[in-house]
Amino acid sequence: MGRGRVEMKRIENKISRQVTFSKRRSGLLKKTNEISVLCDAEVALIVFSSNGKLFEYSTQSSMENILERYENYSYEEMNLNTTYKENWTLEYPKLMARVELLQRNIRHFMGEDLDAFNLREFRGLEKQLDTALKRVRSKKNQLMHESISQLQKKEKELQQRNNLISNKLKENEKKQIVQTNPGQSSTMTFLLQSPTVTNQTIGGPSQATDQSQNRDGYNSLMPPWMFHHVHNKG
Repeated sequence: MGRGRVEMKRIENKISRQVTFSKRRSGLLKKTNEISVLCDAEVALIVFSSNGKLFEYSTQSSMENILERYENYSYEEMNLNTTYKENWTLEYPKLMARVELLQRNIRHFMGEDLDAFNLREFRGLEKQLDTALKRVRSKKNQLMHESISQLQKKEKELQQRNNLISNKLKENEKKQIVQTNPGQSSTMTFLLQSPTVTNQTIGGPSQATDQSQNRDGYNSLMPPWMFHHVHNKG
């Protein structure tokens, strides 16, 4: 069976405490050496037992060098913290004064705390408000113009799409008419391609008679609805 979890509290039995200290110390020294070798770290370990006995471990550099480096680092860190605190102590009142000034200006812009104002201060405040109002109106007008431009652009695009759809619908209607009445379409094409008969004749009565016969021939080829349409138009 495995060992149970060790409760983290002082071992009351002196002998057990010494045995545990010896085992844990050896394991600690082993882990310290491993991290030093594997990670190329400078490590200094100092342990005092309950009897006041010193146990120490250091890497290749001596314990003194590591402790000196630690002291220098701690001193620099302490100076840095001290300098930061001093700077913050000096800057804090300035920042608080600026915050108070900004809050007072906001109250003035809202029309509050104006009892102590004189005429000159009122004029200055009025000028600031006029300038702010002009900037607000300018920004508002700019946004309105941009919105109108976008709407006009969308309207143009929709109009173009509408025209395109309308043209396609007209083309489809023409194709449906041709497919529904193919005979009428061919008759119209024949009439449009036939020579136009004029009232003036060249070559005497016989040629006029021939032209009249040709006209009668064309009329015989026409369907009744086309015949009435042509004669009514003439």
